[in-house]
Amino acid sequence: MLLKSNQVKIGFKAKKFKLININDKFLKFNDIKKEKGTIIAFICNHCPYVIDLIDRLVSDFNELNKLKFGTVAIMSNDVISYPQDSFENMKKFAFKNKFNFPYLYDEKQSVARSYKAVCTPDFFAFNKDDSLFYRGRLDNIRYKEKVINRKSDLINACSKYLNDNITIKEQESSMGCSIKWKK
Repeated sequence: MLLKSNQVKIGFKAKKFKLININDKFLKFNDIKKEKGTIIAFICNHCPYVIDLIDRLVSDFNELNKLKFGTVAIMSNDVISYPQDSFENMKKFAFKNKFNFPYLYDEKQSVARSYKAVCTPDFFAFNKDDSLFYRGRLDNIRYKEKVINRKSDLINACSKYLNDNITIKEQESSMGCSIKWKK
């Protein structure tokens, strides 16, 4: 089911968590955070919207790491109903797509709920004080559209915040499959 991300109030404080990474080690929010802040993407392995943009997400996360933002992807889907999103398949998906950032499993779905995440992909950008300054889409490229004249909304929002302390008022919602909640 196609959904748009909910609007979350700018200034929303990041919720702390401790989740298992695909390297079988647990990470806390503060382990991911870097000097300038933290970027969180809720994704999964099987969503066609995630698959469509995964190369761009990995590239943008590489760029954001250079800007001294910590980056992380979190998978919160019900793996009983959607076994393609299993922890083992998360490892394969990350390897195939050359993730150089943590990919965490939110088995209890409590992190997704605390962030009010609703779809995959769903993006959150927090400053060094753990306050939300961006909640929106990755870029201007629509599903299955050719990547021409790409504008990375996420990187632009982070750059404007870093360089000019400006929070973009008009934030386009991300769109994707619904998070698959447990019954």
